[in-house]
Amino acid sequence: MRPNVCILRTDGTNCDVETMYAIEKAGGRGQLTHVNQLRTGLVNLMDFQMLILPGGFTYGDDVHSGKILAVELSSFLKEKMLEFVQHGKLVLGICNGFQVLVRTGLLPGGTPGDITVTLMNNDSGRFECRWVDMKVEASNCIFTQGMDGSVVNYQSAHGEGKFYTGKDTLSRLESAGQVVFRYCSTEGSPTLSYPANPNGSLNAIAGISDPTGRILGLMPHPERFIEPYQHPNWRRRKLKPYGLTIFENAISYAQQM
Repeated sequence: MRPNVCILRTDGTNCDVETMYAIEKAGGRGQLTHVNQLRTGLVNLMDFQMLILPGGFTYGDDVHSGKILAVELSSFLKEKMLEFVQHGKLVLGICNGFQVLVRTGLLPGGTPGDITVTLMNNDSGRFECRWVDMKVEASNCIFTQGMDGSVVNYQSAHGEGKFYTGKDTLSRLESAGQVVFRYCSTEGSPTLSYPANPNGSLNAIAGISDPTGRILGLMPHPERFIEPYQHPNWRRRKLKPYGLTIFENAISYAQQM
């Protein structure tokens, strides 16, 4: 069975086609879906096993990155989103999609409207586009099964990627094992140093999940490292395309639903 995957897009989304390629290569059946198709009921979210919010600059990142799409989802599709996650289905937010998920409240608690973390302007004060190393932490995240302890190299491309929250929330996320990715050195040591940590994220956090491990958000782009030759040093470093593993894990899980 090829699980159905809804790849959500709207004005300003620009990583949807790459995400579609990743899903198809991993064995899924992707469908590029405009948010208005969900709002009008032309497309039913419950027909899918997985929802992906890809990267880009939705609505020009007006107000804040991902804010308008987050308001749109919370205002018009809150019940559908809640039903989707309560049925144990998967949600992945990449870069702008991660920004949307935290602004809806689906991350970190899985509850729409409960906003406890944010993604702020990079400490550098500018857009950062570079390949970064991240350590995959041990967690129950569906998307990273079998990757615990690995150091992966993905491309980051964002202006508002600094993970920030209060001390109590940060402590809860750490103790609950919801931190999935951390910016790190090439040796795998979490770092706050620029440029290895491109935005100044607290505790070097690059990606988190909800408590169930079925909702994941991360700033760097796994869909941009699906083939070995997509990496700029692919001939010299011969890196495994760990971006594909994220999607393969998700498709494998969805096939059992």
